[in-house]
Amino acid sequence: MQGLVENLLLTFSILKLNLPIVLSLLGLLWGIHLLNWAMGYRLNILGIYPRHPFGLIGIFTAPFLHGHFDHLFFNSIPFFILASFVLLEGVHSFLVISAIIIVLSGLGIWIFGRKSLHIGASSLIMGYLGYCLMNAYYHVTVVSIGVGVVCLYYFGSMLFSIFPSDVKVSWEGHFFGLIAGLASIYIYPLV
Repeated sequence: MQGLVENLLLTFSILKLNLPIVLSLLGLLWGIHLLNWAMGYRLNILGIYPRHPFGLIGIFTAPFLHGHFDHLFFNSIPFFILASFVLLEGVHSFLVISAIIIVLSGLGIWIFGRKSLHIGASSLIMGYLGYCLMNAYYHVTVVSIGVGVVCLYYFGSMLFSIFPSDVKVSWEGHFFGLIAGLASIYIYPLV
């Protein structure tokens, strides 16, 4: 029991130490959005447009662009929590895992997505969710299982967003983000 308490205390102290990183990333997302809003959302042209050469740029820029304030607000909450969970693996691992998710999900959208402009951090968020769930299975620790249970309980309903439901929502981004998150544990093993 003492080991469990020590693990929990260590986990909370790591989350607290990583708080400035997550808040800085959220600040970056909001700063980009404010600039985009001031420009009449002209930066959204840098999203992913499937199978168009110019759309390849969007693989790297789409997660930082949003269609309106509500879009970013509703991405901010799960981003904050799930990025914090992935940061438990360390800053270097977090950056590598994020890059894998961004590139793989972006390529999936670019190759298979419907002809539409795809923007938003949802693919990255779904990737973090997939990573946390797979990490609970692949690296069995008290912390990884706890994170996995919290993810399923609070964010499990997000798994339904991988299916088409609304023409304004990039279900492809959700789907390929989840796949990229699941795959990232094999591409970048932590052990």
